Amino acid sequence: MELFMQRFDIMKILILNTSEQTGGAAVAANRLMHVLQNVNVEVKMLVHDKTTKNQSVVALNESFVKQMISFIRFLWERLVIFICNLFNRKNLFQVSIANTGIDISDHPLVREADIIHLHWINQGFLSLNDIQKLIAIGKPIVWTLHDLWPATGICHYPDKCIKYRKECYRCPMMVKYPLWDLAKQTFHHKLKMDFSRVTFVGCSQWIASKAKESALLQDANFTSIPNPIDTSVFKTVEKKIAREHFNLPLEKKMILFAAAKLSDTRKGAKYFIEACNILKQYYSNGELEIILMGNCPEGLDSLLSFKVNALGYISDVESIVKAYNCADMFVIPSLEDNLPNTIMEAMACGVPCVGFNTGGIPEMIDHCENGYVADYMDVADLAKGIRWVLDYKYPCALAENCVTKVQNNYMERIVAGKYIILYENLLQRGYC
Repeated sequence: MELFMQRFDIMKILILNTSEQTGGAAVAANRLMHVLQNVNVEVKMLVHDKTTKNQSVVALNESFVKQMISFIRFLWERLVIFICNLFNRKNLFQVSIANTGIDISDHPLVREADIIHLHWINQGFLSLNDIQKLIAIGKPIVWTLHDLWPATGICHYPDKCIKYRKECYRCPMMVKYPLWDLAKQTFHHKLKMDFSRVTFVGCSQWIASKAKESALLQDANFTSIPNPIDTSVFKTVEKKIAREHFNLPLEKKMILFAAAKLSDTRKGAKYFIEACNILKQYYSNGELEIILMGNCPEGLDSLLSFKVNALGYISDVESIVKAYNCADMFVIPSLEDNLPNTIMEAMACGVPCVGFNTGGIPEMIDHCENGYVADYMDVADLAKGIRWVLDYKYPCALAENCVTKVQNNYMERIVAGKYIILYENLLQRGYC
């Protein structure tokens, strides 16, 4: 035990993620790194591409030549999928085969680390062989599930498909008769990997329970720890100040719909559009407006029944916080989602949320307490939930419930404590 305590005093964590900043997994990985550093844990992040000057983040592509080689790797994986899918681009980025990547098993940061913590490692960062080499080193491996790809053949979210429980083949994300069955091939490659030495962390209880059903992960270890959020950053801002920042009218009711890519069918824009058609019966165009935050596909604003204020993709946190505070409510009609950072961020800003009863969403939204959980894919109930929030008699109480939920479950110190206990147990198991 004395040896373990010596190790724990200098515990070094290495976080691996494809991107430094882009995507929900990158946001969560960064937040975890910062919160652990705040409690004096030594943390580094190794990424495919670095976009900031953060000295705790190290890029593998530090030269132009390496960037080009990595880009070729990325293209190669997509090209194999494209060809096997009979040159059909549909769902091209909904699946990954991890046939190429970078061997980092001998990287100095890997050698120095006590624990290797994987997050989202697809699109040319780590191949299946690279992951197996990391496992073979013998150090504790933690893998946070930002989607279900580790538990399936090739898809990131299986939707209604349950083949991964026994064997993936002829993936519904691909054409019916592909040139080569990538799902079956990748599934059997994963079957040969020793996942018994990996501890998988579900950001939501839902994703952990789904992953446990996989034939690939029968011998793996699981726990559930949510993503953290800095409540000193994501907080309530006076609505007048927030709306003035974006030149939005103060007297209107505002619904926020946000995603990194609003055109992603999994984000459910179609259902939001249909719900707005129902809402026309209850609100005039001059009374209610829509805020869109994210990369907006051309024509989406014309399909919504109310005036649209498109903010575009926002990268600076201060503006993101103000965007949330502009809204009277946040709608997230996702058809399948883990533990959306957007819900956590909105609620931290005192903005009630409405979403479908799917994935980790009902774990975050307490029905009719800090928002509304609509029946899955039920447009009428989604519209009902939006009305419930907009017409709620005590909006301040609703906002307070949102903030309380975040403070009790997702505050940095709470999440950091859970991860430290996990790391400590893994190291104790390895060194005592």
